[in-house]
Amino acid sequence: MALKVDDLTVARGGVPVLAGISFEVADGAALVLRGPNGIGKTTLLRTLAGLQPAITGHIDFPEDTGAYASHADGIKAQLTVTENLGFWGDVHGADVPDTVFEAFDLTDLRDRVAGTLSAGQKRRLGLARLGVIGRKVLFLDEPTVSLDGFSVKMFATWLRESHLAKGGIAVIATHIDLGLDAPELELSPYKATADTAGGSDEAFL
Repeated sequence: MALKVDDLTVARGGVPVLAGISFEVADGAALVLRGPNGIGKTTLLRTLAGLQPAITGHIDFPEDTGAYASHADGIKAQLTVTENLGFWGDVHGADVPDTVFEAFDLTDLRDRVAGTLSAGQKRRLGLARLGVIGRKVLFLDEPTVSLDGFSVKMFATWLRESHLAKGGIAVIATHIDLGLDAPELELSPYKATADTAGGSDEAFL
């Protein structure tokens, strides 16, 4: 298994929010996280990606193969579409393939300054970074925010045919049906109790 999570407890602001999470995701597969707003989907994804520490448990996947993408676009407004993707290519030592422009409907926008793009166009540009950086394990937090139905299908096609089909992995927090043949993990049963990782009285001992 390329991604294995065992008995994970994660916290937000030092307070446990999810506990006892275990799952495995094989090469070429995806896992969709479900749950109400505030349950801890973002916290879990950030912990899986190594952006914040877990309280307990283990996360195993090949080193330097993961990437976290939030619902923020993460683009530089003063650069063109091509320059934005080139920036991320330089950071990761990768070229920008023409297929990325096609996959995210950016071909006619190559020379547009990113700050002049619509919200949906900015989102497509932000997601196009994923086709440049070459990371195998993607942790995606509400990736389709600001996208219309056509663009959602476009992203789902890229994810299925250009990432998963080539052995990539994706863990996705989304309320949208992306049409993926992927299991779902409902997080509500993993909501942490007040004394997770130690009774409340212990904090004062």
